[in-house]
Amino acid sequence: MQVGCPAGSEDRQRAFYEGVLGWTELPKPPLLAARGGCWFQVPGLSGPDGELHVGVEQDFRPAHRAHPAFVVDIDATAGTLVSAGFPVEWADPAEIPGRRRFHTRDGDGNRLEFLSSEGH
Repeated sequence: MQVGCPAGSEDRQRAFYEGVLGWTELPKPPLLAARGGCWFQVPGLSGPDGELHVGVEQDFRPAHRAHPAFVVDIDATAGTLVSAGFPVEWADPAEIPGRRRFHTRDGDGNRLEFLSSEGH
């Protein structure tokens, strides 16, 4: 999974993904690290499927519609985000019956979705 960021905003993204969500930053290989950006381990997932890559885009515009989705402890994550001052916009429960979910924005305004596991 990947989201974009403007050059020089890595600390803002670290503050969100590592500081607020508590995700561990992963080291980037040296040749890729020179391009900027940062990588994070998504809790509960392993290997490449469990990584979120934040890549520098020269003409960055936050993703307003396209977004990655993460299965989390929905109430705890919503509470953490609200406490840190990030918006939590709950989705209509009729859209995906049996799953609670909400959207928020990361440190650079990219749209993210957080979902409960099925049936919870």
